[in-house]
Amino acid sequence: MGAVQPPIIVLTGPTGVGKSALALAAAPLINAEIVSADSRQVYRYLDVGTAKPTVAERAAVPHHMIDVVYPDQPFSIVDFRRGAEAALADVADRGHAAIVVGGSPHYLSALMDGLEPPEVSLPLRRWLERFDREQPSRLDEWLRVLDPISAGRIEPRNRRRVTRAVEATLASGEPFYKVRRRTLPAGAARWVGLRLERAVLHERVDRRIREMIDAGWLAEVRMLLRMGYSPDLPAMSATGYRELAQVVLGETSLQAAVERIRFATHAFIRRQESWLRQDQRIQWLNGAVPDLRKELVSQATSERPAPA
Repeated sequence: MGAVQPPIIVLTGPTGVGKSALALAAAPLINAEIVSADSRQVYRYLDVGTAKPTVAERAAVPHHMIDVVYPDQPFSIVDFRRGAEAALADVADRGHAAIVVGGSPHYLSALMDGLEPPEVSLPLRRWLERFDREQPSRLDEWLRVLDPISAGRIEPRNRRRVTRAVEATLASGEPFYKVRRRTLPAGAARWVGLRLERAVLHERVDRRIREMIDAGWLAEVRMLLRMGYSPDLPAMSATGYRELAQVVLGETSLQAAVERIRFATHAFIRRQESWLRQDQRIQWLNGAVPDLRKELVSQATSERPAPA
């Protein structure tokens, strides 16, 4: 009989629900390290606006897949999957449990389901990128017709991913959401989700946006622009960065930018919730409960019946 593998816990839920804080509090109870599945925390210098764990928090509990690349370096979902798989193997080799934390459904799926993206068609991609610049929003219409499931999952502001989805669908003749994947054995990971009433969650994220502004988010964006990072970079498509770049460049007011950030965050939460509700692996917990550490550990380590 082989050695028992340390547990892998996937902790997910919409933006602002409290995933990172719960993972940080629960990790010491099960001798766990944290693997981030956040699509923007991989970038250096994007700290305040991505709610990146502090240096002190990362010293208290080892974190992986944070500050992996610079904002102007290419970083694909395959790059993330490979890096995160290596991190999980490294954590397991030390005999530690792993808590995979993230609300980016495509990053979680890439890692836990081993997505194998379709082949790249560079000529088609270049044409689509040019088309998207010349006729904004038309690719969104195409994607809704060609692959409505992916259209509902992909954030429209992420132009790189919208373009990739249309490219893959046109090149392969199959919807992008049907990308090849290998599913891990049942029980290889325990999925736990946090949820809150929509109104409560919106109030929480609105408060967090104000706190991020007070904590220096605008100054962070100003620094990124002075370092030469363009607002058009994929890294800067993280909610809030382009809006605040417009403030720095004198193109809009801070109040107007904050309102757009609120609207974009609320819309992103709706898409996250819609996607995550479809995943039958997730055991949901009420994020309003004061101390969920023991409940998370119990849900994550209890025996569960094999699927029918």
